[in-house]
Amino acid sequence: MDRAIIVGLDGSPESRAAAEWAAREAQLRILPLKLVHVWELVSEPLVQAPMLGGETHQHWSDEIPRESAEGLLLRHPGLVVTAEHVAGRPSEVLCEAAQAAELLVLGSRGLSGVGGFLVGSVGLAVVAHAECPVVLVRVGGQAADEHEKDPTGIPSAATRYRPVVLGLDLTTLDASMIDFAFDAAARRESVLRVVHAWGLPTYFDFYGEDADTEWCVEVSRKKATELTEALRAWRQKYPRVDVVEEVRWGGRAGHLIEESRDASLVVVGRRIRRHPFGMHIGPVTHAVLHHATAPVAVVAHD
Repeated sequence: MDRAIIVGLDGSPESRAAAEWAAREAQLRILPLKLVHVWELVSEPLVQAPMLGGETHQHWSDEIPRESAEGLLLRHPGLVVTAEHVAGRPSEVLCEAAQAAELLVLGSRGLSGVGGFLVGSVGLAVVAHAECPVVLVRVGGQAADEHEKDPTGIPSAATRYRPVVLGLDLTTLDASMIDFAFDAAARRESVLRVVHAWGLPTYFDFYGEDADTEWCVEVSRKKATELTEALRAWRQKYPRVDVVEEVRWGGRAGHLIEESRDASLVVVGRRIRRHPFGMHIGPVTHAVLHHATAPVAVVAHD
């Protein structure tokens, strides 16, 4: 059986939004979708409670993936969907499931009053340790949100996909991350915006507007040449993908968060560190996860 797209499901609006996104992605990739519902074992006092015992908890655990699978099949004809529920710690179960996944999808809650994500401890743990790409999907995101606006000014699933945005650090180029972004843009028939941002030297903080902007422009030109060269092989591999290259100075996270407002997907990286403790995500990826308004794909790389 082909590797599947796996979505972590707990019955919350966040996980249901992730399941819908994952279903659309599975159809784009022509892959099966697997729903994994993780439930933690009920403590002994709850098992003894007449309304919250083990049998009731087991019943809820059975119903959530079954009902979700039935709904997805109705809304996405032809999609192959399987579902299972597993007892254990959610982050551990999902990281184990990720070993056989093409893609792992999780939901995140939108920040009240502010566009973006609120990534919980489970999501952060999975992103930090899973070695397959992990996508965080904001609750409330609809299929139309991934598309350009129609003539009436409203996003529509009938229009073209919004751009895929790739945040690229030229000092740590990774083929799997670039390939993921190009492939995503090719499947969506969308523009791929590749953004490389570089930091200013600390002395610029002291000089402010008197800083040598000509020097900055010259550095940006050199980095633009490097970026074009770095993407040459992928432009040849994906000749139909319209690529827009952007080099900017300043904070990388801020530029990617800004770009996410008009994106269908933001792609960032995470260096693999196999130490069992700690959250090894990186400050830029961490910031983008919490504040981007589009789904975010985190691609782990060496």
